[in-house]
Amino acid sequence: MDPFSQLILAIAATSFLAFQWLFHKCSPWVSTRLSSGFCHLSEKQKVEWNSRTVSTFHALVVGLFCVFIFLFDDAVNKDPVWGDPTLVKINVAVTTGYLISDLLLIFYYWKEIGDKFFVVHHLAALYAYYFVLGQGMLPYFANFRLLAEFSTPCVNQRWFFEVLGYPKSSKPNMANGVAMAAVFFLVRIAVMPVYYSRMYSVYGTEAFYRVTWGGRTAWIGSSICLDIMNVMWMHKIFRGCYRVLNSGQRHKTNMQENGKTD
Repeated sequence: MDPFSQLILAIAATSFLAFQWLFHKCSPWVSTRLSSGFCHLSEKQKVEWNSRTVSTFHALVVGLFCVFIFLFDDAVNKDPVWGDPTLVKINVAVTTGYLISDLLLIFYYWKEIGDKFFVVHHLAALYAYYFVLGQGMLPYFANFRLLAEFSTPCVNQRWFFEVLGYPKSSKPNMANGVAMAAVFFLVRIAVMPVYYSRMYSVYGTEAFYRVTWGGRTAWIGSSICLDIMNVMWMHKIFRGCYRVLNSGQRHKTNMQENGKTD
């Protein structure tokens, strides 16, 4: 094993241990000091709270690194299939450590946070990342997919508001709902033309045929499946956002009418 591969393995292992520490030690300690409501949650809710806190932290770290790579990694942007994958490998290694950590927590706390969909999602992602880490292929597209992590914090925040008892019509909840819909659309839907136009530009080239059959299956097949789900989720998010905004407007109107009546 070459020194860089050993470094990537060490990063993935360190990432795994770091996210375990964040879940078991850091999140409970910080949450009890930042949110008085955390202490009143059930044990099941505390497990999910800590899981979502770790998820949010991972999303922000990986997402910001993705943006850095897009802005400054000319090698990957110039050759999306076989460009120098050094920085992308580091980012994917961090995510790999997180996914393995999260899988372990899902199995251990199955009654609290067990979800077959997340197990399938994590395993599929790990399979796809194998081709990036093991063979250095498709760095641009792997990095592009990680941009979707930016939608995670708002999704988790919605759950935090819910367990803390915030009304759906409250201003923080409504603001988060609008932000969630906007960010989800930007990083998962609006970017589709860019992603698939870049895919089309390399389809049939020599670089494309150097990618193994398994790599092409993981790349194209998973991309299509994920984006079908993204469109479905976007539809649900928009409907939910519309209902929350509509209920908030009705609540405001009722308050004004009651004030006039009084």
